[in-house]
Amino acid sequence: MAKKKVEQVRIELIKSMIGSKPKQRGTIKALGLGKINSSVVREATPVVKGMINVVSHLVKVEEIK
Repeated sequence: MAKKKVEQVRIELIKSMIGSKPKQRGTIKALGLGKINSSVVREATPVVKGMINVVSHLVKVEEIK
């Protein structure tokens, strides 16, 4: 059986969480981001895409090929 190529995304925190709602702060923490300019690489699953959608105004996302 051939493995599917898993799509990955690089997520970078570009804005401060000061003044953001607690749900958004929790989402940033769950993604593994902490300080501004920190970044992580995650698989582009529907769960992660939904989390990115919640904090889209605070992060920058790019696909990794």
